[in-house]
Amino acid sequence: MRHLLDTRSLSRDDALLILDTAEDMSATQQREVKKLPTLRGKTVVNLFYEDSTRTRISFEAAAKRLSADVINFSAKGSSVSKGESLKDTAQTLQAIGADGVVIRHSASGAPARLASSGWIEAGVLNAGDGTHEHPTQALLDAFTMRRRLFGADASRGRDLDGISVVIVGDLAHSRVARSNLWLLTTLGARVTFVAPETLQPYGSRLWPVTVRHSLDEALRADAPDVVMLLRVQTERMHAAFFPNEREYARNWGLDDARFARLPERTLVMHPGPMNRGLEISSAAADSASSTVLEQVANGVSVRMAALYLLLSGEREAKA
Repeated sequence: MRHLLDTRSLSRDDALLILDTAEDMSATQQREVKKLPTLRGKTVVNLFYEDSTRTRISFEAAAKRLSADVINFSAKGSSVSKGESLKDTAQTLQAIGADGVVIRHSASGAPARLASSGWIEAGVLNAGDGTHEHPTQALLDAFTMRRRLFGADASRGRDLDGISVVIVGDLAHSRVARSNLWLLTTLGARVTFVAPETLQPYGSRLWPVTVRHSLDEALRADAPDVVMLLRVQTERMHAAFFPNEREYARNWGLDDARFARLPERTLVMHPGPMNRGLEISSAAADSASSTVLEQVANGVSVRMAALYLLLSGEREAKA
């Protein structure tokens, strides 16, 4: 692997390689000394053009546990806020000898542009670009599903063939939904999108997904092994996509009543941050079925695996 830009182009073998490597990384995190010497001497730059706490901290922890040197670069208060282009920033990172760049950007396609531009020789890892993709979030979600559904010992080498996953919420603005759809489909899962028509992604009916507007119908008809709730991204909304929060929660939220009707085996997932009482009730979020905190912990192992596979050993001179 040279770059990790999306899950749509990720093969089943490469996806399983990352997930199985994450199992190895997870095992090391149970030790008293969690740090590995694998990326000693390498420099990883977290280049974040959008605010993020969970993702940036997760990548920083992952890189440091692999003994890499980490530079955190925030667009706010930097030369970027003074008008510096992505090209000039990339050339600056090249000059300081960055081996890997973890980039989050508001523009869809920015990581791919950075990776293909020739401006920088570093491996590029997409930490979320616009409404396009967020590949490591999908990978940590799949990692969490495998472990909870099959057990940690039995999950290695397994895909998600036959698993039913219902993804509910603000799909139109969600890079997490897109990355999960492509990865889960590659791994053999059946995916259902549930949202009002105004929050369905453009063109989704041409994708390998069942599109529904009713959460109750999806829970009844699709018998989900996993229900994944997505945050309503009001910061990306410039129009009225649904009447009001009460109406949204009543129709598309996993409230106490819907949660009580779920089979005990059904996992409840959320990439965070959660809006309790809107897309998910506290009873569901805090239940034994919830994987929310596991997703955070597993994110470090998955990102360690991605950084290891991108940056360890001799890298090719060209993409």
